Amino acid sequence: MSVAKKEYKRVTVKSLVEMKKNGEKISMLTAYDYTMAKIVDGAGTDVILVGDSASNVMAGHETTLPITLDQMIYHASSVVRAIDRSLVVVDLPFGSYQSDPKEALRSAIRIMKESGGHAVKLEGGKEIKDSIKRILNAGIPVMGHLGLTPQSIYKFGTYTVRAKEEQEADQLKEDALMLERIGCFAIVLEKIPAKLAQEVAQSVSIPVIGIGAGNGVDGQVLVLHDMIGMTHEFNPRFLRRYMNLYEEMSQAIAQYGEDVKSGDFPNDNEQY
Repeated sequence: MSVAKKEYKRVTVKSLVEMKKNGEKISMLTAYDYTMAKIVDGAGTDVILVGDSASNVMAGHETTLPITLDQMIYHASSVVRAIDRSLVVVDLPFGSYQSDPKEALRSAIRIMKESGGHAVKLEGGKEIKDSIKRILNAGIPVMGHLGLTPQSIYKFGTYTVRAKEEQEADQLKEDALMLERIGCFAIVLEKIPAKLAQEVAQSVSIPVIGIGAGNGVDGQVLVLHDMIGMTHEFNPRFLRRYMNLYEEMSQAIAQYGEDVKSGDFPNDNEQY
């Protein structure tokens, strides 16, 4: 079934805040290349995240740590060229902002200038407060990220649910309030208890977007390749697959191979 393309207004940082005020949920998906971003944008997705998950999805690494700033800029610039409507948020990769605020600002400026992205996302709370403030003071919009922060996987040791204990939950709440106070326009909460995520969303005026954080937040984000079933070995509880593209692509590619070998492709209508 074909779907008629709708006309949408450009999504901005300001319009996301308005969406929260109006009780309108925010949709967010990852994209790392022009072709996929064109589809995601055309389908009306509010926010496209050029995530450092490209390290896993596009390059086959076990963690997000290996991807570089140059590689993130490459992916982000490819995405930006496809966009008519979506707000494009770009992850600052591991090692590009942790050492000091000046480095963080340099990295964020490179993202904005060289990719054309609209905002950056950083993982962490009070420990990176000064870096976030430095970026914000330069006029660059920042999205925060709390809960499970994949760049800290070797600190956590596992991708399990975070903030289940009272002390960690309290710190997360404090960090969320701090991120709002210093000027972040939104926060991603990853893999935390749904009740806690709802409490955080209700305590701040900026949008809270969840991944594995329940339905009491202001929006949801998933990795596109997981959502459309291109990855088939990753099956967390929070993931809903909307199609099985891995299977469909495998069948199509196998059929192509058979048609080539049998001489059925190309036929008389497929040649000059």
